[in-house]
Amino acid sequence: MATIVFEDSLTIPACESLPVFRAWTRSDTFPRHGRIDWVHGRIEVDMSPENLFKHGTLKTELAARIYSIVRHDGSGEVFIDRTRVTCPEADLSAEPDVVFVSDAAIDGGRARFVAAAGGGPASFIEVEGAPDLIVEIVSDGSVAKDTERLPRAYHAAGVRELWIVDARCGAPRLDLNEHTSAGYVRRPVDDAGFVRSPVLGCRVRLRATTTARGLPKYDLDVAALE
Repeated sequence: MATIVFEDSLTIPACESLPVFRAWTRSDTFPRHGRIDWVHGRIEVDMSPENLFKHGTLKTELAARIYSIVRHDGSGEVFIDRTRVTCPEADLSAEPDVVFVSDAAIDGGRARFVAAAGGGPASFIEVEGAPDLIVEIVSDGSVAKDTERLPRAYHAAGVRELWIVDARCGAPRLDLNEHTSAGYVRRPVDDAGFVRSPVLGCRVRLRATTTARGLPKYDLDVAALE
């Protein structure tokens, strides 16, 4: 397999398997910017910058609110940006927008933190297995990946809940998908616009308003289960 040079800015070595790809992600030659995933035998590369107000601030709001819930409950860890999630059984190694891993998942062996080579205490570089919740925000350059290929891989990995969020055109859409044996099933939205999150143990609703500058401002409302 030949080495691939992408736009003169990225050299991808021959990676014929997930273990070889994982070794590359841990090497000094792996890029420190952009997003590079392994999904069912494909290396998927996105080197374009995130849209500031249709991706960046949206991710900040989602991560902040999820982190607030998890920290209040003391139920686990929340990660964003450059957090690699790998599941050999699903032939997957990706860097989702937001990741929640519960203490129950770690204690029960559904997920584990992979230590860095030669690292000290609490020096971990990867989540292996099945996180409880993953958030993917749809980008123009990765629509099919975000809405088709990654969901199939996350389901195979056993991720309990997958949020697919799309704010590219007008009002943001949050599809909250629950893992079932037959695939992901999108949970219904109630009359007030809330959808139940079994993983977080609450109802959530995503809204958008505008700032004084006319820019999008997002709010993830949280309500108790009825």
